[in-house]
Amino acid sequence: MLRPNPYQLTAFSHVVREGSVTDAARKLGVSQSAVTQHLQKLEALVGGKLITRSREGQTLTRTGQEIFELAERHVSLERLIAERLAGYATLDSGHLTIIANAPVPALSLIARFNKQWPNVQIDFTLYDWTTAIEMLRNHQADIALIFEPTHSTEWTIYQIGRKRYVLYVPADHPLATRNTVSLADLSDQTLLLPEQGSLTQRVVAKALSKYNLDVRRKIKTTTFPVMKEAILQGAGVGLFLEDSTAETHALVSIPIDEMPETYRNCVVVPNDKHDFRLVQSFLSVVETRLHTDDL
Repeated sequence: MLRPNPYQLTAFSHVVREGSVTDAARKLGVSQSAVTQHLQKLEALVGGKLITRSREGQTLTRTGQEIFELAERHVSLERLIAERLAGYATLDSGHLTIIANAPVPALSLIARFNKQWPNVQIDFTLYDWTTAIEMLRNHQADIALIFEPTHSTEWTIYQIGRKRYVLYVPADHPLATRNTVSLADLSDQTLLLPEQGSLTQRVVAKALSKYNLDVRRKIKTTTFPVMKEAILQGAGVGLFLEDSTAETHALVSIPIDEMPETYRNCVVVPNDKHDFRLVQSFLSVVETRLHTDDL
């Protein structure tokens, strides 16, 4: 019986996670041709294509998705074995992929972690809520910091706080002196909202529908840093979760009367990566922060 070798599974896993053969080869430190050959041999073993490519990028076939889940388990196990063999006491380097759907408190936790583990390479990217959840399902992150994650037997959730939605306006905006605002106050404002697929967009749309309100002008942005800059430039006002940015005198946040609900801010770890030393070290930083600060 023919069986795939570890290199084929590792190459396939990295091609999926990195998004291309080129990036997978760079991550693995091998040639593109080597990655391509491993992928082709694996496809020959399973008797069909694992990945299809188009102008929009690459997509897993049904067989590819099944093999990818197995390949990810293999890669995770190899990584865990390597850590155990290296010995926890001497392990001071490595790599973590961290994703989030809001910059705070993700960046503050990463900063604290980096002070303790300065030699660890961290890839950090902001995504909308839907993309972040999909990346967790596809094993494309070691750690995710997201609001209101869905329940899954494939990952473990640690709640680190709760936040409500607020209105962000420039400090010189007419609404900036208000203690609270109503959604009705936004009818004549240009409202900045995250892109399709975000938790914020769904929550705001539900609230507007509940009170039969509408905002005439909306601008869809990407992540909160883009929204923050747009607000400061006078493009509009923004609805986002409180504490989504470091405090600044140029930006004011105001509670919204019709949106008092709070939402869970969570650290999510895929179960197959949970026992990694660096993941456990990051969780210890989270635990320490919970005992010393309000996240």
